[in-house]
Amino acid sequence: EVQLVESGGGLVQAGGSLRLSCAASIFDFDDYVIGWFRQAPGKEREGVSCISSRDGSPHYADSVKGRFTISRDNAKNTVYLQMDSLKPEDTAVYYCAADFLYSDYDLRGVGYWGQGTQVTVSS
Repeated sequence: EVQLVESGGGLVQAGGSLRLSCAASIFDFDDYVIGWFRQAPGKEREGVSCISSRDGSPHYADSVKGRFTISRDNAKNTVYLQMDSLKPEDTAVYYCAADFLYSDYDLRGVGYWGQGTQVTVSS
């Protein structure tokens, strides 16, 4: 059974930082594209960032480029999302996702989802 468990969410002031973690129990973790999506209240879920299997190439949505950094530790089956210079519009539930096409954030193409972690950025 595949499990993705997110942690690291919380409340932070605008301009602050948070680091999200996604611990995955998945066979051959390093064969999968892993990424992050988010869903703000009243809005559709959207792709934020992903990282390729093996060579670790990152991809970012334009809204977070230059502020967020994704990384993976294949030895620990964990993906991280370092979020800096946070803005109130970053407030959302952040979901870890696995097994989808690199840089393709179509929700229908995602194989596995985590339960989500809340990120709230106050102004």
